[in-house]
Amino acid sequence: MSKKIDLSRLNSRQVPEDSYYERRALFKSMHFDDADLDRPFIAVANSWNEFIPGHYHLRKVAQAVKTGIWQAGGMPVEFNHIGACDGLADGNLGMHWILPSRDIMAAAIEMMVQSQRVDGVVAISTCDKIVPAQLMALARIDLPAIMVTGGYMLPGNFQGQTVEASYINERYPDWKQGRLSDAEFKAIEDEVCPTCGACCSMGTANTMCCLTEALGMSLPGNGAVAAVGSKLLRLARAAGRRIVDLVAEDLRPSKILSDQALANAMAVHAAIGGSTNAVIHLPALAHELGLELPLERWNQVSTKVPHLANLTTGSGFTMLDLELAGGIPAVMAELGDKLNGEVLTVSGQSLANNLAGARNLNPQVIRTLQAPVYAQGSIAVLQGNLAPAGAVVKQTAVADTMLSHRGPAKVFEGEDAAREALLAGGIVPGDVVLIRFEGPKGGPGMREMYTFQTMLCGLGLDDSVALVTDGRFSGWNRGPAIGHVSPEAAAGGPIALVKEGDLISYDIPGRRLTLEVHSDELKAREPAPPPERPPLPGGFLTELYPYLVGPVERGAVLRIPKEKK
Repeated sequence: MSKKIDLSRLNSRQVPEDSYYERRALFKSMHFDDADLDRPFIAVANSWNEFIPGHYHLRKVAQAVKTGIWQAGGMPVEFNHIGACDGLADGNLGMHWILPSRDIMAAAIEMMVQSQRVDGVVAISTCDKIVPAQLMALARIDLPAIMVTGGYMLPGNFQGQTVEASYINERYPDWKQGRLSDAEFKAIEDEVCPTCGACCSMGTANTMCCLTEALGMSLPGNGAVAAVGSKLLRLARAAGRRIVDLVAEDLRPSKILSDQALANAMAVHAAIGGSTNAVIHLPALAHELGLELPLERWNQVSTKVPHLANLTTGSGFTMLDLELAGGIPAVMAELGDKLNGEVLTVSGQSLANNLAGARNLNPQVIRTLQAPVYAQGSIAVLQGNLAPAGAVVKQTAVADTMLSHRGPAKVFEGEDAAREALLAGGIVPGDVVLIRFEGPKGGPGMREMYTFQTMLCGLGLDDSVALVTDGRFSGWNRGPAIGHVSPEAAAGGPIALVKEGDLISYDIPGRRLTLEVHSDELKAREPAPPPERPPLPGGFLTELYPYLVGPVERGAVLRIPKEKK
């Protein structure tokens, strides 16, 4: 055992004596013996399954974690929890369940850990909603804990070009319209995802893995590491050893996940051009900590922290380049005094101590503060009469010519209708596509407009057509895609009042989003009714989630409405 631990003070021992011995007997039925049971109990919360490329390898990662726990004198007890793949759900009814799955997973982890009485937790995951779910659960439970994130997929190759998963959607219109042969399209399908891991651009999965390191909840270097190879397994083993020390030190997430740690994560997000989905997940994490993360803080961070690492789809750089350049430690080293170095991390050291040896190995991949990719950070929060509570855009993925725009609205009640119109040629340069009834309540589930946006890019319209929606986007998106419009249409927001042909203008540098219709006219309009869609199965998604989910700008967390309390 790496540090002596007073077993009597541990959470797993705080049970009545009769229950304590029954617990020991039940563990012995699973081949644990007295030597095992005289160690701290460490839960290994693993989201492994065979649906998610980012999780396919996590059984090996968990085994490395458990080896480390045994080495340090702990008793690992692994459990699995659900997880769904955004990619498999994109463009179909499955996407309704993806954001809601975050809160189901957080509750499931909380249930397992609290009901089984353990002393510490190692949480293992990789992807979009699963990493934030684990962070939320660990903050809620507040036992000594550490995260191990599962790493990125290696980039693919098509005809000598570096490609990634979204490339197949971008080329789909070319294939359908005969500009790409069947054999070429099949070659893309075969080569675009060469290994397991999180898709290799700065999508939501890699964003959240990187932010977990920036928050101090995973070991240095874990945020940008390949899913394949031995480095990840060595990190996993080290995390297994470290959790036993965290239990001995009684170092809990509440001592690490401070407001300053959240500010550091937001600064790193700005620097790496992170996904807009983090604007939902970090406020949800703050909620678990009893903290506030107002939407306006993203603008404050973006004006102070420039974009240093361009890993957007199509940029030419991938997560592999980021790792070879020094990973998140190198990014944080470049940020210098824009971060709070005093914050504590799961290493037991301050962030400043963790970064003592970090350096930028490739200034072309990770730019300096003096020569950034973009003078501001990735996120811009827009407000105006179309989005009184705010809207979000990844400004670093927008062409300079589209940073401001004014055009006629093409209105669609959901993404499916917009996709059909796009492929039929019904959307032309200059249009402002407005997709509504895709928010948390109205979707329900706040689907990503991923398929529509990638096809728009594939048709070369991302520098001439804007998208405004109360839905959200994949971290892969590029172009003037303005999402999270709040209040959403289903909550009676002004987006429900827009009519075909109305002029919509936005000014990203000026942080404005405007429906150019006189207020008197808007007052006289009736909001659009919810669209008729294929029926969703009854259950959590339709019978509970729309009534419990809060507004997106506050993290879309589940809460009991005041009138129901």
